[in-house]
Amino acid sequence: MAGHRELESQAPLAARMRPRTLDEFLGQESLVGAGKALRRAIEAGNPGSMILYGPPGTGKTTLARLIAQGSRAHFEQLNAVTAGVADLRRVVGEAQERLRLYRVRTILFIDEIHRFNKTQQDALLPHVESGLVTLIGATTQNPYIDCIPALVSRVRVFQLNPLSDAGLRQLIERALTDGERGLARLSPAIEPEAADYLIRLADGDARAVLNGLESAVLNAEPDPSGRRAVTLPLAQEALQRRVARYDRDGDAHYDTISAFIKSVRGSDPDAAIHWLARMIHAGEDLRFIARRLVILAAEDIGNADPQALPLAVAAAQAAEMVGFPEARIPLAQATTYLACAPKSNAAYVAINEALADVEKGMGGAVPNHLRDSSYRGAEQMGRGAGYLYPHDFAGGKVDQQYLPDDLAGRCYYRPVASKTGTKA
Repeated sequence: MAGHRELESQAPLAARMRPRTLDEFLGQESLVGAGKALRRAIEAGNPGSMILYGPPGTGKTTLARLIAQGSRAHFEQLNAVTAGVADLRRVVGEAQERLRLYRVRTILFIDEIHRFNKTQQDALLPHVESGLVTLIGATTQNPYIDCIPALVSRVRVFQLNPLSDAGLRQLIERALTDGERGLARLSPAIEPEAADYLIRLADGDARAVLNGLESAVLNAEPDPSGRRAVTLPLAQEALQRRVARYDRDGDAHYDTISAFIKSVRGSDPDAAIHWLARMIHAGEDLRFIARRLVILAAEDIGNADPQALPLAVAAAQAAEMVGFPEARIPLAQATTYLACAPKSNAAYVAINEALADVEKGMGGAVPNHLRDSSYRGAEQMGRGAGYLYPHDFAGGKVDQQYLPDDLAGRCYYRPVASKTGTKA
């Protein structure tokens, strides 16, 4: 037991401060606050199978351990990165023996469950469905996208959110004043500006804020009284870069590009530039950003400003030519231009409606007067007969049927008046 305590004392602060009870568990009150359904199920010892989904440092592993502790079940942990079907078979076999001999149920915690392939996830299904194992999966990726539907349908999905600034501040205070697991024995104190910096850069990640705090306290020189003051420079040295919750294949990727697109579409250049900066900072592929700008120019601006599309294409070509970090400049130019440009999605709506009609089988033969009459024998077949040449009429325009007979009169392109008074 003494050896265990010694090992625990040498663990990182984030591991030492891991909550031991649900009352210590911060930041997920909507899930495990007093009276909440999940908390009641945990306290009743019957939580059921679930997937815990959220960014790093929100307490997924800790919550799984608290659930196992409350249910008095045997706890098995696998990491999907290193585990395979053979490991699953071993756990299932031991769970069967444990239940048969001792009437003890098994909770199987699988970290990064989204990394299991389809075969591995399929192997879980019968044992989750029969209740032989209570599955708790943890993932930073959206399980509705990255896990097979058959597995998701057999579990409940709970989303854990990044901790609030107030939650992170409470975590810092708890670590500084805890004499058993925290840093109180080092007589630490933290300046408000240093705490604000750690909280801001941790971006809702409890592990990051505690790691940064521990590093800053350990690097602080004790004064004659033994007090260690954490200043802003020490905090900046301990945590030098914002914790990026961004994955090119994950929710942060899609949520950020969605915010970027909607900000440009909503004519907010400041918000658009912010989301562009977030993507660049996270190392997003410049070609992905450039493609979105080209699409935005055609979809949301269109003929309201015909210069938007060539400018977006030029920005894409320029960005690829120079590469980062300079690529940020043409990308920013295109972003701000598109955000400030007048908007029209008339062309986008028109092609979608026309495609929908074609996919429904609408649109008969090409009307005879519109058919090709340039080849020998076309005149004898009546091809092109009755066609009115627009340039023979005033203004170069003449009314005649251009759509197939079953779509005659159909209106796809409905331009709206732009700020300049023209229609686009």
